[in-house]
Amino acid sequence: MDPRNIGGMEKPDCHVEVLGTCGDNMELWLKVNNDTITDATFTTNGCSATIACGSMMTEMAKNKTLGEALTISAKRLIEELGGLPEDHTHCAGLASLTLKRAVIEYTNLKKEPWKKPYKENEIRNNPFRVNELEAE
Repeated sequence: MDPRNIGGMEKPDCHVEVLGTCGDNMELWLKVNNDTITDATFTTNGCSATIACGSMMTEMAKNKTLGEALTISAKRLIEELGGLPEDHTHCAGLASLTLKRAVIEYTNLKKEPWKKPYKENEIRNNPFRVNELEAE
């Protein structure tokens, strides 16, 4: 009922956009310091369940190491939310996979920081596609 962390972010360390099979997309921005997520924001064109999952995902990711963030599964999101209607459990998969994709992207950019300026156009023109139904 009170979503948190909605909106873009100035000068993020990482930004990804993920498109689910249902047509919903989620964008995620991360700030990272010493491999710990210090801030996370998101946007989505999805339903209220997707918004709730994105909000919970960003709250759970803050102050977690990158490795800890990778353990935030769709199942954990659903548990933290107190459940989701069966026909909206895929929304948690989209949020979980978006976070995982962001951690992977951040790790790759850390290895090759010169690629960061080129990634923004790539993200806008070709969002990463996932099958959120495969997320746990």
